[in-house]
Amino acid sequence: MQGEQKNVWIAMAIIVVMFLGWQVFYELPKAREQQERQAAQAELAAQQQAETPDAVLPSADGSAPTAATQQEIQAGDLTREEALERSDRVKISTPALHGSIALSGARLDDLTLVRYRTTVEDNSPEVVLLSPPGAQYAYFVDFGLLAQDDTVTVPGADALWQQTAGSTLSADSPVTLSWENGAGLLFERTIAVDENYLFTVTQTVTNTTGQDVSLLPYGLVGRHGVPPHEGLAFTLNEGPIGVFSEKLDNPTPDDIDYRLSELDYADLLDEPDPEDTRGQSEGGWLGFTDKFWLTALIPEQNETYKWSFFAKERGTDAALYQADYLRPAITVPAGGEVSVTDRLFAGAQVVSLLEKYQDDDGVPFFGRLVFSRADYIGGFYFITEPMFQALEFFKDLLGNFGLAILALTLCIKILFFPLANKSYKAMSKMRNLAPEMQKMRERYKDDKAKQQQELMALYRKEKVNPAAGCLPIVIQIPVFIALYQVLISTIEMRHAPFYGWIEDLSAPDPTNIWNLFGLLPYSTDVLPAMMATGFLAIGIWPLIMAGTMFLQQRISPQPPDPIQAKVFMFMPLIFLFLFATFPAGLVIYWSWNNLLSISQQWFIMKRTEKKKT
Repeated sequence: MQGEQKNVWIAMAIIVVMFLGWQVFYELPKAREQQERQAAQAELAAQQQAETPDAVLPSADGSAPTAATQQEIQAGDLTREEALERSDRVKISTPALHGSIALSGARLDDLTLVRYRTTVEDNSPEVVLLSPPGAQYAYFVDFGLLAQDDTVTVPGADALWQQTAGSTLSADSPVTLSWENGAGLLFERTIAVDENYLFTVTQTVTNTTGQDVSLLPYGLVGRHGVPPHEGLAFTLNEGPIGVFSEKLDNPTPDDIDYRLSELDYADLLDEPDPEDTRGQSEGGWLGFTDKFWLTALIPEQNETYKWSFFAKERGTDAALYQADYLRPAITVPAGGEVSVTDRLFAGAQVVSLLEKYQDDDGVPFFGRLVFSRADYIGGFYFITEPMFQALEFFKDLLGNFGLAILALTLCIKILFFPLANKSYKAMSKMRNLAPEMQKMRERYKDDKAKQQQELMALYRKEKVNPAAGCLPIVIQIPVFIALYQVLISTIEMRHAPFYGWIEDLSAPDPTNIWNLFGLLPYSTDVLPAMMATGFLAIGIWPLIMAGTMFLQQRISPQPPDPIQAKVFMFMPLIFLFLFATFPAGLVIYWSWNNLLSISQQWFIMKRTEKKKT
């Protein structure tokens, strides 16, 4: 018995050390690194003197990007408003988007999302998606044409375009910009947008010269610096992303398979595998993803194009990151004109909207994007998507995602009721057998083999499976992981309120025990950084969860060894600190599930005791 106690204490010590080590060596340094990064970026914006280009154009042969003739600016040395004032602009106003297009370069570099705010407050600013070069975290999109003949002049990043049709870009009113090279070529760019986030860009070239002109259409998304992450790198990727066609052994015109390619920003700077950063694809798309937002270039789906991800150091945390593609050459005949069309998604990753674009507009993989990005373990997509659809159904029915979580948990309980019922009956029998089992252990304490033999005989006689009590936990694991993925990855959960103090089910409980949940006159912001990262920042719902877990333990069969029983009682405490950092919706689910389990277990236990008497 001493050896078993020793092993239990060693295991408990390992758990505690691992938990504390995670907080001390990962969570705390991560918080400090974030603070230092933000400070360094602010200092860089004020001090950096090296001038750097806005973007890098794709090369004509696809071997490597080549530097373009660009207007050079200092990275991040302007406010967003100052950067916007550097060019005349065409206003964008739709039900989903506000922003503008810069006439200098005809660049799309100003977008805010009308339906989403930076905080849960209704009057907080709209979420900023795209920002112009010169501002901190510049993020912009450019379409254009490269000339295969160096003597042909095409519009560059500093070309001054004229607005020739339309006034404000809206869902039912496109705008047209034009630029002439002074040597017989007229470039026109018509930009349209739907009521959500899909832009259509049509480039038309009119050739009044006496010879044919060959041009290469391209699209690029540029990003200056790494933005603050909204998620955790090991649970949800943020960075370069694309969907590209796979090479098949015996392809047919209708037989194209696609793969999702995800990188992080560090991958592009650390000499990544060339196969991950450039290639050819028939159809697909590429761009950058944040936790909830996506900017994706969508070329024509029936042609093969060259794509690449690219990064270039420009100073501390101020590298240029770029996703681009180069389409096959077009020939504009003498005296004729040719048009090419590209599309751009720039907005929120709303599941139903992405599915619509996949089905109606033929954008591959869009419908599965959200859940595939979140499926970091793999194999849970078939659970995650139906769970989200069920939550959407109950939300529409009950009017609140928190109530939807409670209703879904109840349905899951009903679905697995027969299995859980069998498990709780076994647990109740084990509880009733505990005194007899303890007597056997004392009777054969010096003969372990005989002790195990007698215990197994008792199990067979009473038809009890000692492992049956683990079944409810085993059932919960995939459900728990799937719900966690839904909460952290779906924008529908962002800023979704429950009741009382829970204003965002996708964020941790905002209350904190260290100021008595807001009763004491000081903010938790003054607490040590370790508390601010989630460690020791314990809210009301994590306490409720730990309390329900403790109650469930009290009515469950206790380990016969008193030392093991005491160690077992530490589990609610460990889960308390662990769940304090989890989304509130997940903690509410676990607490409600515990309450339902307690009710079911108590009912079965009482029935078993009555049958025994």
